[in-house]
Amino acid sequence: MNAIEFPWLTAIILLPLVAALAIPLIPDKEGRTVRWYGLGVAIADFALMIYAFWYKYDFQTSTLQLVENYPWVPQLGLHWAVGVDGLSMPLLLLTGLINTLAIFAAWKVTIKPRLFYGLMLAMYSAQLGVFVAQDLLLFFLMWEIELVPVYLLISIWGGQNRRYAATKFILYTAAASIFILIAGFAMAFSGDTVTFDMATLGMKEYPKTLELLVYAGFLIAFGVKLPIFPLHTWLPDAHGEASAPGSMILAGVLLKMGGYALIRFNVEMLPNAHVTFAPVLAILGVVNIVYGACCAFAQTNLKRRLAYSSIAHMGFVLIGIASYTELGISGAVLQMVSHGLIAASLFFLSGVTYDRTHTLMMDKMGGMAKVMPKTFALFTIGSMASLALPGMSGFVGELMVFLGIATSDVYSSSFKVVVVLLSAVSVILTPIYLLSMLRQVFYGEQSQELHLDAVISDVKPREIFITACLLLPIIGIGFYPKLATQTYDVKAVELAAHARQVLPVVAHQQASSLYSRIFSTPTLANSQVESSINISE
Repeated sequence: MNAIEFPWLTAIILLPLVAALAIPLIPDKEGRTVRWYGLGVAIADFALMIYAFWYKYDFQTSTLQLVENYPWVPQLGLHWAVGVDGLSMPLLLLTGLINTLAIFAAWKVTIKPRLFYGLMLAMYSAQLGVFVAQDLLLFFLMWEIELVPVYLLISIWGGQNRRYAATKFILYTAAASIFILIAGFAMAFSGDTVTFDMATLGMKEYPKTLELLVYAGFLIAFGVKLPIFPLHTWLPDAHGEASAPGSMILAGVLLKMGGYALIRFNVEMLPNAHVTFAPVLAILGVVNIVYGACCAFAQTNLKRRLAYSSIAHMGFVLIGIASYTELGISGAVLQMVSHGLIAASLFFLSGVTYDRTHTLMMDKMGGMAKVMPKTFALFTIGSMASLALPGMSGFVGELMVFLGIATSDVYSSSFKVVVVLLSAVSVILTPIYLLSMLRQVFYGEQSQELHLDAVISDVKPREIFITACLLLPIIGIGFYPKLATQTYDVKAVELAAHARQVLPVVAHQQASSLYSRIFSTPTLANSQVESSINISE
């Protein structure tokens, strides 16, 4: 087999999984060999990913690349069908970077190290599979495989209430997966042909009612993972109890799976139903932003405050998806990449703080800047990125979403003003709860339970390296956004055009529908036709 025929994506997906299966064979009593092995596998897989995309991926095309399609279980119509495009490629790189750093962050794990690193590698493999799967059953399989390692990582290596948090996570996500299966089978069996190929499913014509129901099912399923209010309540508990490496992956990768799937399935495959649900996504995005920011104020637990901050930031992804503009969709993808880096750095630093203080309660900290100045500096940089300081990736992503929805000709001016103004609340609230967190933890009144000078040490070189690997791309993208956007610009243009092409037809069909009665404010229009179409008429 020559280099051109080499199955790059299959190798990238299966390498961590096969390596995880080999861990029981490694002679190691204290876990030192296993941790080096796990880190080496993660680095090798990330390097393979970079090589494949650098030499084999064309940034100027929006079509699927590195496509592989092998019959797997023909009796069920299951194919090992994988491919990568501008939507999935940046998220694959994000997954590789964060999982590699998370394994490095778990350097001090001593409880069942074989199981821990085996689960980390298996989860890594499943996450990669989600982003490249082009067969609906394969997508569902990878989506489900990823749940089990997360559950075990929280329930075994989590905090005091880890079993409650892990059980809540698995109940929410497993129940949501039922909607993926039902909606997927409804699409597969609709029409004259039965298929699970996602490209074919996207070209099918579905009855109006069926498409709306399928869209709603996917929205619930992916909304749990994103998470969307009110399906979010598992996230603060999971973050509050998960170890730092687990929280890095939860915030950095798992939430992005929900955003990716919403674009891949709901926007790309169900554009007619998206016309009806787009204003719903915009409204839910605003609710996420305001609700998440307000709830963050009330949290005295450091990681729970950051968890609610993640909920707020994911609201911008929903607004970008609903914008119907290239700029808005591009901003949504950039926001996912940016937030993955920012949240991973903040949750890792919260784990560094916990290792020194053995508490996550901010009222039991205070005065730590005196003995942890480097940690304070790194935490401050991460917080500045999270509050969208200019020069950071968070600023670019949020600005693109704001401009995308504000310049959209799909909605009425009044609807856009309301969405933008309410979303802009985060510009005020986010700095307040993040800066107050920094003040309380590092410059607040010192707790009598902390013996700072005798016990607490500043961040170590390994911890500085991990944080720097996350902060450098944050700053790089902030100053030169094309580092990220060039990987998916062509795909964003195609997605926006694909979604907009059905607007005139669907708008006429729904002129007196439930959509018109509930969402009378938005005005759907198409800039390529002579006159705009007002749904509320």
